[in-house]
Amino acid sequence: MELSAKDCLKKAILDSQEKIRDYETHSKNIKDEEIANCFKKFAEEEGHQAAELQELLDKYE
Repeated sequence: MELSAKDCLKKAILDSQEKIRDYETHSKNIKDEEIANCFKKFAEEEGHQAAELQELLDKYE
């Protein structure tokens, strides 16, 4: 089954949200500051991507 562009955007947004939660959890649970900061940065970057995907989805709705 082929997904529409709208369905692909929705899936990508959900995937990004899950990654954000995972990265934030890792950043809070890891004692090594360098690694924790790396996960925090990844969460922020993923948040920007999720926001951009949401903007595209909003155009379709």
